Amino acid sequence: MARRSRTTRRSTQTDSSVPASPYIRRNLPYFDLLSEEQLEKIEAQVDWILENVGIAFRDDPKALEIWREAGIAATGPHNDLIRADAKWIRELCAKAPKQFMQLARNPDRSVVIGGTNQVFAPIYGAPFVRDLEGGRRYATYDDFEKLLKLTYLHPNLHHGGLVIAEPTDIPVSKRHLDMVFAHMTLSDKPHLGAITEKERAQDTVDMVEILFGSDRMEAEAQAGNVCIMANVNTNSPLLVDKVASEAIQVYSSRSQAMVVTPFILTGAMGPVSTAASVAQAMAEAMMCCAFAQLVRPGAPFVMGNFLSSMSLKSGAPTFGMPEPVLSNYAIGQLARRLGIPLRCGGSLTASKIEDAQAAYESADSMHSTVLAGSNFTLHAAGWLEGGLATGFEKLIMDADRLGSHQKLVGLGLEVDDNAFARDAYDEVEAGGHFLGSGHTMRNYQTAFYEPKLSDSENVESWEEAGSKDMRVRAFERWNNMLDQYEAPPIDIAKKEELAAYVARRKEELPDAWY
Repeated sequence: MARRSRTTRRSTQTDSSVPASPYIRRNLPYFDLLSEEQLEKIEAQVDWILENVGIAFRDDPKALEIWREAGIAATGPHNDLIRADAKWIRELCAKAPKQFMQLARNPDRSVVIGGTNQVFAPIYGAPFVRDLEGGRRYATYDDFEKLLKLTYLHPNLHHGGLVIAEPTDIPVSKRHLDMVFAHMTLSDKPHLGAITEKERAQDTVDMVEILFGSDRMEAEAQAGNVCIMANVNTNSPLLVDKVASEAIQVYSSRSQAMVVTPFILTGAMGPVSTAASVAQAMAEAMMCCAFAQLVRPGAPFVMGNFLSSMSLKSGAPTFGMPEPVLSNYAIGQLARRLGIPLRCGGSLTASKIEDAQAAYESADSMHSTVLAGSNFTLHAAGWLEGGLATGFEKLIMDADRLGSHQKLVGLGLEVDDNAFARDAYDEVEAGGHFLGSGHTMRNYQTAFYEPKLSDSENVESWEEAGSKDMRVRAFERWNNMLDQYEAPPIDIAKKEELAAYVARRKEELPDAWY
């Protein structure tokens, strides 16, 4: 397919019939699946793990020192196992706020994490990308930049994430600088910070201080707001490695928000039974939340859940299956009882392309995530191949469908005078139609969600337009969106200071590719 030449025009937020919103304010009730008895049994299992099994904090002497100063001595064969009174751990978790605001460079794009709010962010961490023209390939910085621009342009993605695809043409030791700088300058949506090493986390915080100012960061922290979040996984089962513990120390010490997510494939990193793995995920996340409160009481924290089933024949992860769907509902209820914001996965699939398998698995994964009440949904768009690849077409297709969730959850069923349309019955006789009524004319633009990528025309019109399937339509749309991209304005002095910081740090760091 020939790609059109690109001309720079003003950026637009018109890719969805849903008005652009910085996040979803939920009106739809949660789908609470578990009974009180079931919840209490799972919580008892969580407490048993905290007190009798324990969570290891490995290769981080400073983390063990923090626990020791709180009165908890590490035990176990490696002297790094933390067991603690469950009531005390819950009391520490209660210090984390139930909701907080992450400030964006553009105040109109700031998001509230927690409470009854839901925020959608794209895929995170894929080393490969795929599109109809270029096929599957290792991601480059050019790919990363295009995906970031698309995320910025799409109104149904409220948050930029960070590693929308790994720019593998930049050394690992330096690529975090380019990615954070790009998020700060090519978009004005909130985003995540680097976590893979302590220095990289600190680089992020230093750059955020340049962007927002250190005095403002501290003032916003006192007001309960954050300027940056970071997402990290525990090394399940039952292990918090120093990547996670050091990231918590860097971000939480400055009252910035940590998202900690146990990554559990049931049957491998957790027991094969869903209830046991849910309890393990809760225990791992709660121990990290408690640790964050020891670092700085009141530090914002988001409990993550990424629980997936697997093929017990091959060991391959599976998505959209009933077991992870159930785990979303269960974690949603448990997180609300604990009073901590929740992060879940989004449009997940093991499919390699945007086919029927991808549609089924992504729809089931995303629908349960939304109904369960995920406050921050990572991987909401673009996920392919079990997270190994970011699909350009998949990103646009998923984001298109997110608009329907935004309307479903954010609006619900309206029952005001306009919704009941009594005046329309004065115009329409029995056997007539409502197409030309005043009520229809007043509401036709907002009455129904209209997905931009779906084709509802008759077959003749579809054939005349080229018989394009959704993948082709998505390909054309993302190329058209990039044609319309224009970077949001930024203070030139701040941009130059950020660029100088990146250049200086790159000079200081070796070129390491692993």
